[in-house]
Amino acid sequence: MSTTMELLTLAADGIPGATPTKIPGLDGPVTKIFGYGLWLLILAGAGGTGFGVYKLAVSDKSRSGGGSEPFKWMGGGVATILLSGSLIAILNGISTGG
Repeated sequence: MSTTMELLTLAADGIPGATPTKIPGLDGPVTKIFGYGLWLLILAGAGGTGFGVYKLAVSDKSRSGGGSEPFKWMGGGVATILLSGSLIAILNGISTGG
């Protein structure tokens, strides 16, 4: 378990403001893994959105080019960002009693 925590801490050091808030009843490593995991999901969503923008920029613009794939990447990335961002807001509201 300590190796997982070290990897998550190292990965989350590059994220500004990525300090998980303690959730009542979930103290210890569960809170840290869950909190850092949500921040890493936001980074993955941003990467997916960026990859979709890249694929859109270099895709074949002809009628037979299969132009929906970049939008799938962008939509999945934005959905991931919205989902994990709302979960972070909900958990912070629960942990602060708001």
